Amino acid sequence: MDFTLPKELTDYLAELDAFIEKEIKPLEEQDDNIRFFDHRREHARTDWDNEGLPRHEWEELLGKMRKRADEAGHLRYALPKEYGGKDGTNLGMAVIREHLAAKGLGLHNDLQNESSIVGNFPTVLMFRDFGTDEQKKTFIPGSLDGSVRVAFGLTEPEHGSDATWMDTHAKPEKRDGVDGWLINGEKMWNTGMHVATHDFVFARIGGNDGDPLGIACFIVPTDTPGVKVEEYYWTLNMPTDHPRVSFTNVWVPETAILGDPDRGLELAQHFVHENRIRQAASGVGAAQYCINESVKYAKQRAPFGKPLASNQAIQFPLVEAHTEAEMIRSLIYKTAWQMDQMSKKEVARHLSDRVSMCNYRANRLVCQAADLAMQVHGGMGYSRHKPFEHIYRHHRRYRITEGAEEIQIRKVGGHLFGFIGASQKQKKAAE
Repeated sequence: MDFTLPKELTDYLAELDAFIEKEIKPLEEQDDNIRFFDHRREHARTDWDNEGLPRHEWEELLGKMRKRADEAGHLRYALPKEYGGKDGTNLGMAVIREHLAAKGLGLHNDLQNESSIVGNFPTVLMFRDFGTDEQKKTFIPGSLDGSVRVAFGLTEPEHGSDATWMDTHAKPEKRDGVDGWLINGEKMWNTGMHVATHDFVFARIGGNDGDPLGIACFIVPTDTPGVKVEEYYWTLNMPTDHPRVSFTNVWVPETAILGDPDRGLELAQHFVHENRIRQAASGVGAAQYCINESVKYAKQRAPFGKPLASNQAIQFPLVEAHTEAEMIRSLIYKTAWQMDQMSKKEVARHLSDRVSMCNYRANRLVCQAADLAMQVHGGMGYSRHKPFEHIYRHHRRYRITEGAEEIQIRKVGGHLFGFIGASQKQKKAAE
């Protein structure tokens, strides 16, 4: 067994570091852009009088960052070469995301906005793998150049973790001789609708509540009559772009369906493992940043005539967190590498529990590490002049979203006890 990271990957990390220093840091520091990252960050980013939405200046800065990263060939790293990417691997993305998060707050890899010099493009791959030729032609180039922005409408006010229970329905309706669908319902946490040109709206078209089949994914233009943002929900970490959206007699043509009409939930799950392993890697990187900063501070701060670092009450919790980070990092790297050896279907069958392990433990760790860093830093740690409260407020969401912690644990239990996954198939074969 060789646990050494590939040289081309470590070389690429150095290339990214050089790019950040040359192109991103100067942009971050000019025109007082540092206000988006220092103690003023939440206020600078949030338009409090406009429903708490992101300020235009903040999103404009993120756009400039992405443009520079794209021109340098980094933004599309994970995409196939046919879309200007580098065919980046799951291991590569995990290592990169951890590396960037471990640098702390900065324009290179923003936590709250999930915007990075090395981007995630799940909708591009959804269109590639499920779209018609016309949909690919329309939506893939637009998604890459920014002219098309697709939001994601799956969760509902009354239904979250189990999307097979869905109150949003669509019924066939022909208009002016064109076959189509009439959609009615509501979506919750429909992120990005303030700038979206289209929305993936998942709606039941057949079957019964609880059935995984009979749910379709519709591509709905956000300016379609009947689409209405009802309210934006303010969250622990601001600004917000998470609204409740209603769909009242929204008509779309038959061509608005993405993929198999009855298997829309498969589209919703299409990118889940890649997303979760990358998010877990970011969590470990942010946790390591909190640990490293706390160690540095404990060696410098000297109350009662000696450094804090000489006290075991400081050493032991940081050792525990550091050890946990090392173990989770190793599991993430191993799992990401294994994912690169399999197809998506094989990953779902054999590695879904491992991805869940990585995800829920990393999410828990980063929250604990941020809280520990606040405690070690004392009053300054509690202030916004240190980034730990921001790190905590951001990562706390992932113990709920992207599959709640309890759902991840349930999935691991299902694989462990043979209720789901490859072991379930082996059990049935034995019977």
